[in-house]
Amino acid sequence: MAEGSSTTDFQTILAAISSSETVEDRVQLFTDLGRVDLKNLSDSDHASAMNCFLNFTCLDVTQCMLNRSILQAASKYIDFNLSNCLPQTLNLGVKASIWCAKHLKMTLLSTEESQDDEHSSVFYQLLLEILRFSSSTFSALLEFTDFGDKELVDILENFILEALNLTKDSISDAKQKIQSFGPEVLKVSQNVIDAVVRLCKVRSELISCDDDEKLLSLNKPTNVGHAINITKSAIEKLSQIGVLAANDGGNSVNILNVSWKGVVSLLQIGGQHFTGVDIANIVVTLLALIKEPLKCAIEDWSSSLNETISVSEAKRIFVPVKFYLINAIKICSLYPHQTYTVYREITHCVLMITSFWIFASNENLLKCASAVVTELLQETTLDLVLSLLNSDKLKLEEKLEALEWLFINEGVSHSGLDGPTLVECNLAWVSEIFCSSCEGMSRSRILILGRVVLFINFLRYSLKLDEDMKVAITQKLQRFLDILVEEDVYCCMLVLQLPLLKGSGKTAELVWQPMFTSLLLAFKTFMIVISSSKAWGELESFLLENFFHPHFLCREIVMECWCFMLRHAETQMANNIISKLCSLLKMLASSNSVLLPHSSFRKLASSFCLLLRHGAPSMVSDVYMSLVGDGRSQLSLTLCLALFMEGFPLDLLTDELRNTSIRRIISDYFDFIDNFDEASSLACSSGLFGIPVFIFSATLQSLQAGLSDIDDARTLKFLISVTTNYKSTADRVIKDRYLRLFSEILGIISYLKHLYTSNDFEQAILQIENIFITEPPALLYKCKPHLAHFLKELIHMEMAESDADAKCCAVSELYHLLLKERHWALIHLAITAFGYFAARTKCNQLWRFVPQDAALSYDIVAALETNQESFMSEFKAFLNKQVALLTVAPSAEQLELLRREGLMLKQMVHKISVIAEESEECESMEVDDMNQSNKKRKLLDGISRGVEFLKNGLKIISDGLSQWQLNQFDTNDLHIKYSTRFSQLEDAITHFEELAGSS
Repeated sequence: MAEGSSTTDFQTILAAISSSETVEDRVQLFTDLGRVDLKNLSDSDHASAMNCFLNFTCLDVTQCMLNRSILQAASKYIDFNLSNCLPQTLNLGVKASIWCAKHLKMTLLSTEESQDDEHSSVFYQLLLEILRFSSSTFSALLEFTDFGDKELVDILENFILEALNLTKDSISDAKQKIQSFGPEVLKVSQNVIDAVVRLCKVRSELISCDDDEKLLSLNKPTNVGHAINITKSAIEKLSQIGVLAANDGGNSVNILNVSWKGVVSLLQIGGQHFTGVDIANIVVTLLALIKEPLKCAIEDWSSSLNETISVSEAKRIFVPVKFYLINAIKICSLYPHQTYTVYREITHCVLMITSFWIFASNENLLKCASAVVTELLQETTLDLVLSLLNSDKLKLEEKLEALEWLFINEGVSHSGLDGPTLVECNLAWVSEIFCSSCEGMSRSRILILGRVVLFINFLRYSLKLDEDMKVAITQKLQRFLDILVEEDVYCCMLVLQLPLLKGSGKTAELVWQPMFTSLLLAFKTFMIVISSSKAWGELESFLLENFFHPHFLCREIVMECWCFMLRHAETQMANNIISKLCSLLKMLASSNSVLLPHSSFRKLASSFCLLLRHGAPSMVSDVYMSLVGDGRSQLSLTLCLALFMEGFPLDLLTDELRNTSIRRIISDYFDFIDNFDEASSLACSSGLFGIPVFIFSATLQSLQAGLSDIDDARTLKFLISVTTNYKSTADRVIKDRYLRLFSEILGIISYLKHLYTSNDFEQAILQIENIFITEPPALLYKCKPHLAHFLKELIHMEMAESDADAKCCAVSELYHLLLKERHWALIHLAITAFGYFAARTKCNQLWRFVPQDAALSYDIVAALETNQESFMSEFKAFLNKQVALLTVAPSAEQLELLRREGLMLKQMVHKISVIAEESEECESMEVDDMNQSNKKRKLLDGISRGVEFLKNGLKIISDGLSQWQLNQFDTNDLHIKYSTRFSQLEDAITHFEELAGSS
């Protein structure tokens, strides 16, 4: 029949179809029916045609040709006018989809060995026709605003469900089993999905209003319920299709894209009316899709990682992961209440990605993969967590609960966690975290570093946080420091390097930063972000409470924050901080603690000097005048010494004040050494005898410019006098004073390099040798660091390489003494000094200075037998390390050594915490007793009166000793003993007075 036949022909064809007896005749008649000119047909003719299509659709799997001809003809009727035959069209679509889905499985099972036979080819052509029919029907339905009765609505819902079921089944087998038709099936399936999404969007306009009153006022409750139902059904089926496309190994990218985008777009228009959709399950499905490619990649790499993973290979893996992450973020943002129920799964996923990224960053063959993860996933993974934490639809308690899950529960011991340490971790262990459950997450040791890095990212991207989360994160800073104390985290924090993006957009640049540097930058960013928020008060409290943190790494972080604050704070705020610290420094100042490096006084002085280096020069001058002044009182001298020993920025003083201070320091030094004698040391009651020497020694590094003008003969004469007096006295207290002076003079000489060429130097070095060789080593260990500095500068001294040369022998003995030391710190100092000396000396017989039993000559493991070759090997390795470039990936040995160090530091912190708690309990008990009993208050009054009597007694004793000294031309031993005991008694009563006053 020719195209465009008349109505008469149409009626004739319908009658012929009804009376036809063979399938072949019906195929031809339905083909002719599709050629009829539809413009000449009435509405009833359209309905009659669709009824005919519906009635003659054959359920026999062998009748593919007939069904195909029917669908081809029916499609033309749909395109022309659907309104006259809508029920019949929908029923035809349902019938065809059910039939095709059923026989698709049968056909695949029956044609596994021969997929390209004639029947299969015809069936797959029919499958394409059914999918095209469904797509055309969905597109035509966009023009319908009202479906009338519930019966028609039910048919439409059923049609959408069955069409999507068939689409899902077709996609599932498109590549694996429908080989030659696979690409075409995927293409048509994409059209079906797109058409369904567009239809649901149009229908959902009925429910896009937010207020229930407007919704209830609509005159179409059936249509409203229908719109909700079809959209919910479409969301569920599209998410299932999305999973199938994801599992197709990248062959169904278009289907993957359109299905998940469809899910998100339909959820966006649904609002609260889609509460029946299992949102949490959809999010969990996306999380599984995120983890699967990562898990597979790690499993492949752990078994055969022989070459560097390329950027293209890494992007092939991680680009889909980012796609899933973005969709999960959108859904979590839209439905926070539903997704909150799976916050543990969300957090687990983010921690796994972060932990994998950390490990990959420190595997040489995975550097490119790590860089790609940084670029694609680092900020996106954080956004997934923030989609819940920043939600204004969740209660604060719920958000805090989700945030808490990022940390190990308080009271859980790190040593009790499961899995290997970070030092022992490899790719096989990393793959285990992708198999672990959320419940096991808090027990995994490997995830700890992921928690740390994730928290650093919170600080780094804190501009994204809402006000409540800024406060919450600030309140977690103490917990964060506690995690840094753990030995695994400590060692990684010092040596691991991570890739970070600097800048944004096209200007973004990938840089590798040490983890500790990244942490400090994140802290500073966080301080800027919260500077004007209510979280600032919490941060100030945190910084104050940790000013004296016992772990050096934590203290470094806190002090870096203090310095940053002082650098950028307003002048008044900076002055207030420094003023309060000045007052505290004066309160803690004590002659007994100034020479103890770990005393509270020295620690405060160290922090104080660090802060001053970041302050304005005028502030430094004001502080110096306030604390030191003219430097004549005992308090100002003590403060002066503590500050200079901790690196007071003398160069930031005004020129006039600096020059005046330097002249006074040098003048006081020479006044002291010129008037030094045994009598003066015995008469001094203070433990800080020789304080001008200590101050001069502490400031030498800042006085380099004028050191050549310092008289050499007087300093060497002083050294000889001190060593002579040390040898001649038997009093232990006096000997200790001389040893302190002796140690400082060694340090002074190492700076005054012109002294090494002095005529008096030979006598001095012989005296030094005599002290170290004849005295017990236990008494001299505090002098050995200065001895190392002294020995390395011996390159300036002329000596003959001979056993007959006294200077050469003395130098050999001293180097032998130092190189035999077994303590790791002294070994380091000794080998550094010897390396400096060996590289610059004119001596050729260096073997003279190395003893047979040098510490580095021993076997490292057994440490029983010495070996000269071992010394040379270790010495060479040490010198090479001095000039070696740092590698990005640390060795396992390096990590293990740092881990042991971290364990010792953690134990130290624990002990200090226990002592502090016990002390606090004792103090609180004393306070309680005093508050509860009037009798205790009277006892305090008695203590005060007793202290007054003791002070009066001290004055009487002091006057008596002075009178005794005036009447004695020669100072006898008894007077010396009295003076020594009096000094100790004076210190004890002073402390007792301070204790009573504070009480």
